[in-house]
Amino acid sequence: MASILDEYEDSLHRSASVPQGRASLGIPHSGYVNARLEKETPIFNKQRIDFSPPEKINSLVVSSNQLCMSLGKDTLLRIDLGKPDEPNQVELGRKDEAKVYKMFLDHTGSHLLIALNTSECLYLNRSVQKVRALSRWKGHLIESVGWNKFLGSETNTGPILVGTSQGQIYEAEISVSEGSLFSTNPDQYFRQVYTLEEESGPAPVCCLEIERGIEGKFFIIATTRKRLFQFVGKVPEGTEQQGFSSIFAVHADHLPSFREFPANLGFSEIAFYTQKLRSSPRSFAWMMGNGVLYGALDYSRPDSILTDERVWVYPPDIDITVNKPISIVLTQFHFLLLLSDRVKAVCTLNGQVVFQDLFLEKFGSLTRMIKDPTVQQIWIHTEKVVFRYHVQRESRDVWKMYMNMNKFDLAKEYCKDRPECLDIVLAKEAEHCFQNKRYLDSAKCYALTQNYFEEIALKFIEAKQEEALMEFLIKKLSNLKPSEKTQTTLLTTWLTELYLNWLGILQGDPSQRNLYLDTREKFRTFLSSPKNKDCLFNNRASIYELLASHGDTEHMVYFAVIMQDYERVVAHHCQHDEYDEALNVLSRHRDEKLFYKFSPVLIQHIPKKVVDAWISMGSRLDARNLIPALVNYSQSASTQQINEAIRYMEFCVYQLEETQQAIHNYLLSLYALCRPDSLLSYLEQAGTNPNRIHYDLKYALRLCAEHGHHRACVHIYKVMELYEEAVDLALQVDVDLAKSCADLPEDDEELRKKLWLKIARHVVQEEKDVKKAMACLSSCALLKIEDVLPFFPDFVTIDHFKEAICNSLEDYNKHIEELKREMEEATQSAKRIREDIQEMRNKYGSVEPQEKCAVCDFPLLNRPFYLFLCGHMFHYDCLLQAVFPNLPAYKQAKLEDLQKKLAATSQPSKSHHRPKDADTISLGKGQQSREQIKADIDDIVAAECVYCGELMIRSIDKPFIDPQKYEEEMQSWL
Repeated sequence: MASILDEYEDSLHRSASVPQGRASLGIPHSGYVNARLEKETPIFNKQRIDFSPPEKINSLVVSSNQLCMSLGKDTLLRIDLGKPDEPNQVELGRKDEAKVYKMFLDHTGSHLLIALNTSECLYLNRSVQKVRALSRWKGHLIESVGWNKFLGSETNTGPILVGTSQGQIYEAEISVSEGSLFSTNPDQYFRQVYTLEEESGPAPVCCLEIERGIEGKFFIIATTRKRLFQFVGKVPEGTEQQGFSSIFAVHADHLPSFREFPANLGFSEIAFYTQKLRSSPRSFAWMMGNGVLYGALDYSRPDSILTDERVWVYPPDIDITVNKPISIVLTQFHFLLLLSDRVKAVCTLNGQVVFQDLFLEKFGSLTRMIKDPTVQQIWIHTEKVVFRYHVQRESRDVWKMYMNMNKFDLAKEYCKDRPECLDIVLAKEAEHCFQNKRYLDSAKCYALTQNYFEEIALKFIEAKQEEALMEFLIKKLSNLKPSEKTQTTLLTTWLTELYLNWLGILQGDPSQRNLYLDTREKFRTFLSSPKNKDCLFNNRASIYELLASHGDTEHMVYFAVIMQDYERVVAHHCQHDEYDEALNVLSRHRDEKLFYKFSPVLIQHIPKKVVDAWISMGSRLDARNLIPALVNYSQSASTQQINEAIRYMEFCVYQLEETQQAIHNYLLSLYALCRPDSLLSYLEQAGTNPNRIHYDLKYALRLCAEHGHHRACVHIYKVMELYEEAVDLALQVDVDLAKSCADLPEDDEELRKKLWLKIARHVVQEEKDVKKAMACLSSCALLKIEDVLPFFPDFVTIDHFKEAICNSLEDYNKHIEELKREMEEATQSAKRIREDIQEMRNKYGSVEPQEKCAVCDFPLLNRPFYLFLCGHMFHYDCLLQAVFPNLPAYKQAKLEDLQKKLAATSQPSKSHHRPKDADTISLGKGQQSREQIKADIDDIVAAECVYCGELMIRSIDKPFIDPQKYEEEMQSWL
């Protein structure tokens, strides 16, 4: 193991730069491990609003981007933060000394309640400009309002809860009339439902919150100066509009559950955090005398939704007797406390102050802090100035706190997009698990870190935690990139060595059988992993050596199968006489080369199964490559075993229709050796056409002759068209077989006659059977009695030939009569031909004086002309001009030659009474007459009508304009 680690280090040192004094295995680690984290902007970013109020600010509320501000005694300023340049100012219209005590704005920003210090309450809807007094509310100093987030709308608040300074909780509803600006009484009703008390009696209701859980259950949270009450109950479905009286009625006789703390600020305030818009709050923070009670809200609990509660005491610099907190706001991981001159942000995870913002005295004392739940913005105001805080990436450092609290899963969740932080968390978690002896978990975490590889590996080796080391190496291997081939190779080899060591230890301990099986399965999964396949394949020789050094033949075979090294698998089975297993591997993977290699061994032991496997492979195997195995096998095998070779050869010939000569020759040899009956059947089935026969005829003839298969030899002679040899050999076997051979040369009567004479001589001279000889005469029409007579001895009487001689004479007479009849028919045909010739000489045609040439359309009788039987008439020169271009070259040359000869003869007299034989005057010895020349010209020119003959048909695909003259013709038309 140490040598592998050293080799791993040496190879990887070449690919990584190493700080002085430290070693590295080249497992990539980023530079962010020891890098200082970037300086980031503050989580709470303050912005002063560019606004100078004309009067002092008494109160400020904001919700859904709607901001309402009370200025001075009688002014109300409303600003839509989406349109900050369009503020809306409303006058309260009060003439007395009343001042604004508190303001309450619902979650939609539509309903504004204005509590006056004169125990009166005003209402203003976002869609109107006039403030309306709520008469039923008069006489109550309003401390808190619980808005109905489930039934409220822009024109109707739905049932809401109102808390007073005297501890009473009222249920009320405010509605804006659709027909006019306000109805007569905008407050629909105002009825008391409960009174909150402390040990000294009724106490002011500081806060009210209404939430709905599952299955229609409602939770109402109400706080006084020292107590936090919870009211839980169901409102019947369909009666939600009737309010929450039924929930409070349950607690008419007994107090609801509550939390109480001894210290007292004189007031309290509760804040909630809602993760998503229009969802229920997930956590709360209650600011009271002893500190801040922080916890989560679990709506599935039956009686109390408060869970995971803890009290964070105020920082040391806050003295509630002198400098008490004024307001509280809750975010995802912090609560902000407002003091008269500063803001403090405390982390809800560890109670530490993470942010403090001190305000200058010129701004005045801080009055109020409030959060807009819809946009998660925090607003703070004094009597002169308004500030706004933006919360930016609040969770950036949460991972540290969770890590220090050993809540590693949460820490990783909040730094999953920051690899430098994630690495720190993983390293801390790995170290924590190692110290707590959770070595496997530690290995998994270490594998994901960028810590130096050899440090971690040696750490597990020193702790003798080989299983954890394997887990670390496996995880590290899975994180390597495909390009890191050297690291992958060494890790893979090391893991193989560790697995084999571990398996060797477990295999010798029967009590560890289950662990052995589990480890074996993991090892096989490792070997068969697709990600490791390429590496294992490229280094399979090393893996084989490791497996061999441990004597683990089982996994050697398993690994060979994974590597598709079936040759090694089959060889292993053959070495251990496991021939059936070897054949199963061959049959399963169907590798032709392996069949060729191992078939000679397997067929010696399981011939039938091997042949079955060959047959199942079908045409994928080349039978020629299997013949050596069969030849070697058949030389030492029995007849029954040779039948297996014949079975496969027959499959190739008859099923696969193989045409290779070697296959057919080998099958012939097997037939000749063991199955003579099948030999002749095979030869006859192969046919007699030499071009369609796939075996070697000469080899087959020699083979059959060596084994004395005469009938097979006769068949081969017939195929080779050696009919004389076939008849000679057939006469040694059977005369009828010889007769069938003698009739084969159908186109050569002389040869057939010769063959039949051989048969007749054999019958007469060898068998001395006159009747059979006479039967030969009747079987072959070419033989006559006179051909056979010389074969008979002199002592044979004529009685044996009487019938044959008479038949011969009758045939001669018939032949003579047939010749006479043919001569008479020839005489009659010659007579008819002479008559037709004479009749043709007397034929004529008439030409009218007005007839014209079919070519030039001039009168026909003006020049020499031709008249065709079809009726067309042409001048001699017109016909010559039409025919000449379409004549073959040799006829054109001949015609020109004839015209020259005709011109060379003497010109005929112009007299109309020229001598009768003027055209027949001899032109000298060896020269043609003028009449003969003209006849030859007529044979060429007037052989057929130029319009009705073949000439017109052949010219149908010729263009009207000669392609060579096309351009010239086209230019003539322009």
